[in-house]
Amino acid sequence: MTATFVILLAVPLVAALACLWSPVRACQAVTIAAGVASFAAVCVLVPAAAHHDVTLGRYVRADAISVVFLLATSFLYAVVAAYSVGYFAGDASSADFGRYARRFYAGLNLFAWSMLVAPLMSSLALLWIAIEVTTVISALLVAIEDTDRAVEAAWKYVLIASAGLGLALLATIFMYAAGAHVLGQSYDLTFAELLRAGPHLPRTVVRLAYGLAVLGFGTKVGLFPVHTWLPDAHAEAPTPVSALLSGSLLAVSFYAILRYYQVSVAALGPRFPQGILLAFGIASLLLAALYLFNQGDVKRLLAYSSVEHMGILAIGVSFGAPIALAGVLLHVLAHAAAKGNAFMGAGVLVRKYQTKRIARIDGGLDLLPWSGPLLLTAVLALSAMPPFGIFRSEFQIVAGGFAAPRNVAAAVLIVAITVAFLGLSLSANRMLLNSHAKRLPRGEPSAWMVVPVVAGVAALVLLGVHPPAHLTELLVRGAAELRGVR
Repeated sequence: MTATFVILLAVPLVAALACLWSPVRACQAVTIAAGVASFAAVCVLVPAAAHHDVTLGRYVRADAISVVFLLATSFLYAVVAAYSVGYFAGDASSADFGRYARRFYAGLNLFAWSMLVAPLMSSLALLWIAIEVTTVISALLVAIEDTDRAVEAAWKYVLIASAGLGLALLATIFMYAAGAHVLGQSYDLTFAELLRAGPHLPRTVVRLAYGLAVLGFGTKVGLFPVHTWLPDAHAEAPTPVSALLSGSLLAVSFYAILRYYQVSVAALGPRFPQGILLAFGIASLLLAALYLFNQGDVKRLLAYSSVEHMGILAIGVSFGAPIALAGVLLHVLAHAAAKGNAFMGAGVLVRKYQTKRIARIDGGLDLLPWSGPLLLTAVLALSAMPPFGIFRSEFQIVAGGFAAPRNVAAAVLIVAITVAFLGLSLSANRMLLNSHAKRLPRGEPSAWMVVPVVAGVAALVLLGVHPPAHLTELLVRGAAELRGVR
């Protein structure tokens, strides 16, 4: 497994450095190769992590939970790398494109590298550092278009995320203090040590650390009320970056919350950690469901859909039932594929119509023979329609809610998801199903913008109909780890 870890830790970083000085076509080829290699390396980890932890030294560790998040990131890395070739095809003739493309591909590889590194860190301190790195790199990518709105969105993101990560750093300090009571001053905040010491940790300090972690890392997740950076950043970033932000960055930040959740359950029992996640999750879900009715920008619409799905993840963990926790981990994968598809489809619309305004986009199914139906498929997948993976994951989460039993919360979840579906489908109807009024040529901007979305649809169907056996074992083991069963 050493070679697998080397690929994940080194290949995207080497690709980023190579892109700083290479021609554009070489940057594109290197980025695609790095994305595919990373995804293949994570797939190699799946069978092993489904049965035992895999380590490299003391500070690099992959268990079932971390591999789920690595799968989501590496899959998006691969498809977005291919999609970006078509996304920038129309800009290749501009005078400054070469310099812009080199910065973009270097940043994209660095961004993916940081999100692959974070779930591999075995220490809460190293995890915080890795997520701080994701903030710096993603903020630069949000501002890469160098427009006033993009720079404003990047600054807003940096200010709010930095405040949140300041709270998360404080959570890390408090958790270190809690562990020091049992493990001594020289321990290094590794998950394994904290989980073993869990029953003996001071309960008040752990409560404080967990609350700060949920609020701090929740800023990066996009949980209400610290979500306000998210719609602006997603709307102004280049579409390939938006796909990674929504499908991967938010999930990796949620991964950090799960690590604190594990320690808190070991120290406090499940009631307190689950109660906090339930409150944040319901507030986020209800806010997003209502905001989906009043969006004029297609990328902001999808950004609020991301807030909705992060709320679903939080609620699912709060249920605590094994089927709900397995559903949460499956939802991480399915949401990454569906939201990546949705943003990539929206990017095709933006390229075709030269606008992000929903009111100015119509007849998408007619003008885009591939991307139109594929975007509609992504919207249906995000709305939990069968046979896609989100239907399966949300069904498991709701079933876990009734099994917990948390009947009221499960009922609220069902109602809010239905409201969100109505808001999302109304906007999709305006863009795709209305008759076309503009005189634009029929056809796709680029085949490179279609093939990655087809791959995403295949992944969604696979997750919804029959996940591979090793993946199912991985999800079951991950759910057991979240429950404190090793």
